[in-house]
Amino acid sequence: MSSSSLERAATAIRSGELVVYPTETVYGLAADALDAAAVERVYDAKERNRSNPVSLAVPSVPAALEHVRTTTREREFMATFLPGPVTVLCQRRESVPDELTAGADRVGVRVPDHRLALALCEKAETPITSTSANVSGRSSARRVADLDPEIRDRAAVVLDGGETAGTESTVVNVSTGEIHRRGAMAGEIEQWLETR
Repeated sequence: MSSSSLERAATAIRSGELVVYPTETVYGLAADALDAAAVERVYDAKERNRSNPVSLAVPSVPAALEHVRTTTREREFMATFLPGPVTVLCQRRESVPDELTAGADRVGVRVPDHRLALALCEKAETPITSTSANVSGRSSARRVADLDPEIRDRAAVVLDGGETAGTESTVVNVSTGEIHRRGAMAGEIEQWLETR
């Protein structure tokens, strides 16, 4: 992946536009997660119900802590499983807009274990949306060729990172010990929750 493509993608995100990017799970749809209007564009492109929250991705756990409040247990969990195919539901700070969380007080946090996704998070200099790059109800894209035309049309930049693994991230609320969506590493996560 050329650095100019990455730069173009980061500039698009800072300008409020949408970018398709690869992760260690499936292709994601990125926008500036702190910009309510950009988040609305994600919902529109995905034809997603506004009551269904969107997660954010950051390049590291310290970067996440600028936007969420965490307990010691949540930080221990994050230190164990991030970067990785895991979405951790954390108490959001004021910087996180209602549009992203559907008004809820928690937001899903991802630190993707993928070189290109992390590079995009770094270059964008803002948390980016972390949601699959597909129209809601359709299959997630594992290759750029699998992208729904509606998503491709809405994206200012598409970063091609080859084929992705295809297993969705596991979504977990560490404070309640609840797994909201079983995906990659669900067994290990369950074991951690039971023994901590």
